[in-house]
Amino acid sequence: MVRPMLTEAERARGIRLGETLRDARGDRPATEVAAASGVPVDTLRKIESGRIPTPAFFTVVALARALDLPIERLLDLDVPTAAEQDGADEQRRTA
Repeated sequence: MVRPMLTEAERARGIRLGETLRDARGDRPATEVAAASGVPVDTLRKIESGRIPTPAFFTVVALARALDLPIERLLDLDVPTAAEQDGADEQRRTA
């Protein structure tokens, strides 16, 4: 099975997720958060950097719990910025 390419909006959402998790981690070492969540440290770093823009749901939940980050706060990340929405509209028109 071939996965469809991600849209710019989906990639941007992944970047926002990574930034939010990194901000919530603060000064805590990535290794500490990885150990507390059960998520491999390499996976955490890839999510924080946006290289894994669509992590599995339970991975996100485990990280949110380890960071004492309310999962509700992550729901707002799905709302695209105006620039992202404009880019998505343009991408649909040219597809």
